[in-house]
Amino acid sequence: MPLRDYSSLLTSARSYRAGDRATSMRAFLDLTWSAFGDENPSSERKTISWIGFYERDHQDAAQMILIDRRPKPACSPIGLHGLCGKGMLESTSYIVDDVRTLGANYVACDPRDQSELVVPLIDEKGESFGVLDVDSFAITAFDEHDAAQMQQLLLHFGLTGRSTPPRIMRA
Repeated sequence: MPLRDYSSLLTSARSYRAGDRATSMRAFLDLTWSAFGDENPSSERKTISWIGFYERDHQDAAQMILIDRRPKPACSPIGLHGLCGKGMLESTSYIVDDVRTLGANYVACDPRDQSELVVPLIDEKGESFGVLDVDSFAITAFDEHDAAQMQQLLLHFGLTGRSTPPRIMRA
């Protein structure tokens, strides 16, 4: 059984009328954070500790910049060597049960993060321009259900043009 129920979020998203990208990102983050965010995350609860959007930097294509997030600022800019960069470059969703398995390929903005979900943002030409990044203080906090449902939400908010099957990194 999935950990999170997205049905009410999908209902809300279906009625959303996409505006500009920044407005859609803000609305997406407000909706998902209100449903799944945790102001006091713990490794005991598989809640979301942080969620945000990174896009490729137009000034320096070798890095990504944080566009919007909940609840607090995070690393920005970040290089493309991490999971967010990989997800964007490969237009692939990633589920990582334990970020410690990534070694040097993990960009640690909060040392308490233990698992991560990355979903690419794909434009109308089929090119990835950024990612949705979701973190948790708990190991194995995300699964295929989360990846698929986040992609559906992104589609409804006009933030991606298609969904991608996730690659799962299990420790």
